Amino acid sequence: MKYYTGIGARDTDHSIMVYMTQVAEALSDEGYTLRSGGASGADTAFEEGATLKDIYLPWQGYNKSQSVLHNVGSTALSLAKDFHPNWDNLSFAVKKLMARNAYQLLGEDLNTPSEFVVCYTANGKVTGGTGMSLRIAKNFNIPIYNFGNTPILEMQELINSHLP
Repeated sequence: MKYYTGIGARDTDHSIMVYMTQVAEALSDEGYTLRSGGASGADTAFEEGATLKDIYLPWQGYNKSQSVLHNVGSTALSLAKDFHPNWDNLSFAVKKLMARNAYQLLGEDLNTPSEFVVCYTANGKVTGGTGMSLRIAKNFNIPIYNFGNTPILEMQELINSHLP
């Protein structure tokens, strides 16, 4: 199986979300499975274009998603703790949101990394929930392609480098 992670800010610009949906369609056509988190914005844009998808939720029914991947385990929580700068001050619900990011990058077994991440953060900054995912990706040497600091044509080239 081939996996990529498609994530980003909830307030991703509509024009970028249209392209994210197209990217997801193209990657699905090449046999890639999307890993994402069911949030509004970028996550939803990827999910709309993907036919092959693993949507990891912090709890059942998150954002009205029907995904069955909603069991956040202690290993994911422990991993997330290592990457969040203010872990002890988070509510349990937010900890589960952060921990589900580990699954988005490493799969349900937390041992099968995605080949790459396609995302959007404002100006390419490592911030918010997406920033949490980006810190994990960087630690596991997963390439990150960010619409927030990479022109569309360059993004096309980067993504195409994974296609036959």
